[in-house]
Amino acid sequence: MYAFSVNGNPITYDGNDKKLLRFLREDLNLTGTKDGCSEGACGTCTILVDGVKMKACAIPLSRLEGKSVITIEGLSQREMDVYSYCFAEAGAVQCGYCTPGMIISAKSLLDKNLNPTLEEVQKAIKGNICRCTGYKKIEEAILLAAEFFRDHLEVPHQEEEPRLDKRYQRVDAKAKALGQGLYADDIRIPGLLHAKAVRSAFPRAKVLDIDSSLAEKHPDFVHILTSDDVPHNIIGHIKQDWPVFIPVGSITRYTGDAICLVVGKSAETIEELISLVKVSYEVLPPVLTMEAALQDTAPKIHEDGNILSIEHIKRGDVDEALKHAKHVIRKTYSTPYTEHAFMEPECAVAVPEGEDGVLVHTSGQSIYDEQHEICHMLQLPPEKVHCHSMLVGGGFGGKEDMSVQHHAALAAWVLKQPVKVKLSRQESLTVHPKRHPMEIDLTTAFDEQGRILAMRAIIDANTGAYASLGGPVLQRACTHASGPYNFQNFEVVGRAIYTNLVPAGAFRGFGVTQSCFAVEANMNLVADTLGLDYYEIRRLNALKPGDTMPNGQIASEDTGIIECLEAVKDAYYSSPRAGIACGFKNSGLGVGFPDTGRCILSVEKGKVHIRTSAACMGQGVATVCTQMLGQTCSLKADQIIVEDPDTRRTPDSGTSTASRQSVFTGEAVKRASLLLKDALKTASLEQLEGREFNGEYTSITDPINSKKEHPVSHVAYSYSAQVVILDEEGKLEKVVAACDVGQVVNHQALTGQVEGGVVMGLGYGLTEDFPIKDGQLAVRYGTLGLLRSTDVPPIEVKLVEGPGKHPIAYGVKGVGELTTIPTAPSCQNAYFRYDGNFRTSLPLEDTAYRKKKKA
Repeated sequence: MYAFSVNGNPITYDGNDKKLLRFLREDLNLTGTKDGCSEGACGTCTILVDGVKMKACAIPLSRLEGKSVITIEGLSQREMDVYSYCFAEAGAVQCGYCTPGMIISAKSLLDKNLNPTLEEVQKAIKGNICRCTGYKKIEEAILLAAEFFRDHLEVPHQEEEPRLDKRYQRVDAKAKALGQGLYADDIRIPGLLHAKAVRSAFPRAKVLDIDSSLAEKHPDFVHILTSDDVPHNIIGHIKQDWPVFIPVGSITRYTGDAICLVVGKSAETIEELISLVKVSYEVLPPVLTMEAALQDTAPKIHEDGNILSIEHIKRGDVDEALKHAKHVIRKTYSTPYTEHAFMEPECAVAVPEGEDGVLVHTSGQSIYDEQHEICHMLQLPPEKVHCHSMLVGGGFGGKEDMSVQHHAALAAWVLKQPVKVKLSRQESLTVHPKRHPMEIDLTTAFDEQGRILAMRAIIDANTGAYASLGGPVLQRACTHASGPYNFQNFEVVGRAIYTNLVPAGAFRGFGVTQSCFAVEANMNLVADTLGLDYYEIRRLNALKPGDTMPNGQIASEDTGIIECLEAVKDAYYSSPRAGIACGFKNSGLGVGFPDTGRCILSVEKGKVHIRTSAACMGQGVATVCTQMLGQTCSLKADQIIVEDPDTRRTPDSGTSTASRQSVFTGEAVKRASLLLKDALKTASLEQLEGREFNGEYTSITDPINSKKEHPVSHVAYSYSAQVVILDEEGKLEKVVAACDVGQVVNHQALTGQVEGGVVMGLGYGLTEDFPIKDGQLAVRYGTLGLLRSTDVPPIEVKLVEGPGKHPIAYGVKGVGELTTIPTAPSCQNAYFRYDGNFRTSLPLEDTAYRKKKKA
């Protein structure tokens, strides 16, 4: 028996020893303490034990005898008020999954020191990873909380009015901060079963037999599901090529492949159950490189071969321009796999609903994509598959594909019982798609003044075992290989190539992070050849309104890359160790694909409900919608309710991808709001009870190889110029990021997105890698190279706009992906200036952050 206290309440536990995290969540239902990695690396489960911060996942109950445990739920009312206000006011809450742990780490500091320095705050949260904010807003929140406690300040309670271009607290910030918001893993249902997949032990092997006899003897065993139990065993986000389970007699394609699903009674014994399932294999030689996959003798990973897709974009006459160019630079660049490392591992809970239907509580990036794939798998009509989004603890593109949703739905549908499927952190690393590794052969031609004449790129993208979004990612890498520059001779050939490695798919930047690295690095070589500095060559070639972009589109009046460059000019010239790079990113799917944002505003009990399926995984789309509505109709915050995405209540507003939701759903909200505004001219909200106002916006764009002289590839582009400054020891000293994202909606959210994107870009450039050895994962969450608070330099954000505004969504253009794109090439340029070593691969080697690999 173990005796201790939790939040002042005496606890006696007479059972098997277990980790405190599992006891808090499963036995006491204190779900504010989150499970991010279960290996002591991420800090989401931070608690206090006798006033000392610890990781609940690392502490067994046997070590707590006579001790006092404090969780986020155990804060005093004063502490709850102060921390939730300060974190919301500073914009320190995005996806929110790390926030309770951050607040506990803050409490461990402020309980002892109410006048901390910034450095002391950074050290206090060093053990807590945040993947969204870049830490800056969290540090500001803790310093603000210290001021409130130190000076006994009263927490303001005035209601903010939601309008554009102002500071406004996120609508979900306080609930997330205090651990009261519910993620999928926080759902509690009586009789809930637990399921987990048995996954392939080899990247390529023929499955000979599945023996579950030992597992079936276990008292917690309930059922095992194989491909025989799946009405339609092949799914896929765009291309259907991904088996739900690998059938006996078929060949695995990577070590994350699911062989079968084991269902048990308890989360505590589910790992034991899957270890009792014995799978027999005939191990086959895997295809582990793109070069091997392209060999004539290579085994076919899929029936139609080892090339998923090919892109060929051509405008102008590149050959002729190269022939007559004064200067031609050609280099090859390499970028690696990288991991999204979102704080919340994938989890879904499914329950039977109605006659032969299923309700799935998810944490993905589109409930309608999930519904579509589950319907396809179960061969059910959409009305039988009900998807509801819980809070999403980060995504960055990594939660666009099915990971656990389809398995939970299948088990609940077959067994007619509620089922949870949750990936461990190591499973998450193994299973979900990553950022594409790419090999980029880039040729750039310039005249004697330094103007770009032509560019040609050959891009090979390792898309891994399955299609995921490999086709669109390759396409975006190709379309953006021009950079935000003014020239007309442009040709790109791209291939997405299957291998027996983990799939690659959507990741913040969506292929543009890779091609931007190559484009900007080549610009540096040309500048040296011409005797120009790195700022001058970019300013000389930057797009301005009215220019013809390399894709043929006319740069619109809102084009602001020149304004971005001017905003970072002083920072660039402030240091001989300053590196500069530019980037741009589309808003919306574009290139001729149907793309629609939708919203319903319904008046219910005197309040306006915003109903849209736009998934928020930290970027704050619910708050954007609130401010759009408030701006249009002059409503107050307490008159607005934003509903969770739900296929029964909210219309399909597309996937949270391609930096599109603020533009597309924002415009849909605006259009619905204008209808409501018109109705409010002659009636009050009470008189409009029961009325619904529908808004819809569909973009009109042209296909990627349109023959029009000036096609419209995308409805909007956002732009950024960044400067990374190193100190004399080659460490990060400062980053200045200028961004043209159009109309500012929310100042805290926008600058927080910029800071978070910059820090993710710094990791991509300097520290993060995802090593795979012989097809097997060779990394854990704690060794991914994620930057901690003490690693991040000061970040200065400069918000600019082009000369005009585009007409959609009040001129909003989106920021979700933009700021990650130019950061790594800025680092490359900074180190080139620092030591003269021109690096052509990421993460950059032989720096203060990563030593050169041994030959």
